[in-house]
Amino acid sequence: RVNQRMCIGTSTKVDLKGADFGKVDDVYFAKNAAAKKGKKDEMFSKDSPKSEMSAEKKAGQKTMDDAIVKGLGADHKAYLKARFSLSSKMYPHELKF
Repeated sequence: RVNQRMCIGTSTKVDLKGADFGKVDDVYFAKNAAAKKGKKDEMFSKDSPKSEMSAEKKAGQKTMDDAIVKGLGADHKAYLKARFSLSSKMYPHELKF
């Protein structure tokens, strides 16, 4: 999930028929409850454990991404890899992608 402030609406359509999103639900995006526990001093300690994605989530993300990438053309792949920024007097609602 992405915050709407970080998205720019486009008219681009991507074929998602080969992807299986059956395992993705709200629980998939939930954070570990143990990570929330702790005191302020522990928050800034250098040896605090970093939360990493499990191998199962990484493998699932890879399979979903591979199916999506197959539906993209070369120009779409280049577009997604490019860095995007707005300069003065560029308004997102006036841009056409």
